[in-house]
Amino acid sequence: MNTEKQLKYNEPWILQRADPYVVKADDGFYYFTASVPAYDRIVLRRAKSLAELADATEHTIWLKHEHGIMGEHIWAPELHFVMGKWYIYFAAGSAEDKWMIRPYVIECQGSDPINDEWVEKGKMHCAEDDEFSFRAFSLDATVFENKGKWYYIWAEKVSVGRQISNLYIAEMKSPYELKTVQVLLTTPDYDWERVGFWVNEGPGILKKNGKIFMTYSASETGACYCVGMLTADENADLLDPKSWDKERYPVLKTDEKLEIYGPGHNSFTVDEDGNDIMVYHARKESVIEGDPLYNPNRHAMLMKIKYDEKGYPVFSYYN
Repeated sequence: MNTEKQLKYNEPWILQRADPYVVKADDGFYYFTASVPAYDRIVLRRAKSLAELADATEHTIWLKHEHGIMGEHIWAPELHFVMGKWYIYFAAGSAEDKWMIRPYVIECQGSDPINDEWVEKGKMHCAEDDEFSFRAFSLDATVFENKGKWYYIWAEKVSVGRQISNLYIAEMKSPYELKTVQVLLTTPDYDWERVGFWVNEGPGILKKNGKIFMTYSASETGACYCVGMLTADENADLLDPKSWDKERYPVLKTDEKLEIYGPGHNSFTVDEDGNDIMVYHARKESVIEGDPLYNPNRHAMLMKIKYDEKGYPVFSYYN
């Protein structure tokens, strides 16, 4: 199939869907989920191709609670097949305190994520001897498998005066419990990670050429939002921070010429020909009306990935 004729890259693909996540499942279908502007539900789309996802029926598979936890700010859901079942990892606040953001998990009771029942597994459990994880503002979890082990990466804020959002990693004991204590992967070291807010968030994992590439988003969610990257060897100890090398500069940022502003919070998938694709959100306007968090105009977009002579991904609007 010639996907080149069916898809347009680095243009709005699915409107007003931020934090997009796409997975191609073993059943041959693509599944899409994302934050919706109302932040009140989790939605799924399913289609046989990336192009068809744009117009696919959107199914609401879970709604926020009217009271208590998981009651506000339903953010950044991701659909993963972990240890034999489908799970969705997402962040949510409380109905009574919308900023009490924590990571939660729901589990599908069958093989069909669209039509089968979903059951709440509650807040992600940290390891028994972990004194720190999920005690504060925590969000943007992703999971991945490597060498038979599952890992969980998430953003969590710490406060030493200024609130700082770091990224942490831990090994998983089960789809909803961690086996090891948190390890700090990256903190906002550079000026481009500190615009407006000091932020590292939105991790995405690409496994390729014997490496594990972790992209992440930095700074506040306007035009300064951008993508950084860490790299580890697939045979390294992924819980050792020294195994990860951090890029000095962003690997993707605003391009005013193309009117792509604030690219970030991406995931990775493949097209129907097996080519690696970055799925990300961005805005088409440089000036945001109102609070950026509640402006709905972050659109899901697609980017073709190429690789350099070292086997590292190249994220370019001009590929």
